[in-house]
Amino acid sequence: MIRRRLVMLALMACLTLPPWTASASTHQDVHFVTEDGVSIAATLYLPSRPGPAVVLIHMQTRSRQDWEAVGPALADAGLVALAIDLRGHGASDPRPVGPGAKDGGIAADLRAARSYLATRRDVTPGKLGLLGASIGANLAVVAAAADPTVRSIALLSPGLDYQGLRTQANLNRYGDRPALLVGSREDSYVMITLRRLSGEGTGLREQLVLDGAGHGTTMLARHPGLVGVLVDWFKRTLL
Repeated sequence: MIRRRLVMLALMACLTLPPWTASASTHQDVHFVTEDGVSIAATLYLPSRPGPAVVLIHMQTRSRQDWEAVGPALADAGLVALAIDLRGHGASDPRPVGPGAKDGGIAADLRAARSYLATRRDVTPGKLGLLGASIGANLAVVAAAADPTVRSIALLSPGLDYQGLRTQANLNRYGDRPALLVGSREDSYVMITLRRLSGEGTGLREQLVLDGAGHGTTMLARHPGLVGVLVDWFKRTLL
């Protein structure tokens, strides 16, 4: 039988997660090129031995630097982490001039990241995780629905529809694979989204609701213990 479970974790303002402390890990800056010729900058965090990989996808107007606490922590736990700069952000190329898809071409950036990881001998094939924030969370759902090698996803502040990247039907297509959904209670649109998404698909769905945490990767700064939650999630679902 397909396992289905919904877990709701509510953190009150007086209860804080313990901060995650990561030791030094190996990392390197890398570049790869998308199918439409855009150079994507990324940071690769490597564990001491080969392992599954997690791609980290930031939100709009931000960069891969938002994941500087998460990448090393995942590597310390035995997971390869690849934090990317979406086109037009950070050190990646600007968006190409001309008409584009509703997602602005960022879906190609994530496809290029997955293709790059497939060339790495230090990445376990067929066991990929995606961690996205805001529009990055929506992009993760859409990509995971179409790629069976994505075995686990974690979504920080997903929305029902960001720039044509729709989550509800895609999470249903994602099926029996596990998903972690994280939002802050005062983020009303995200709370509506979490309620809608909790019933989609047949796999494990865990929700973490924080208080006063803000939106997307802002939650990592306001609740540092969230890093440990994310590391534990991918350890449980990928290792």
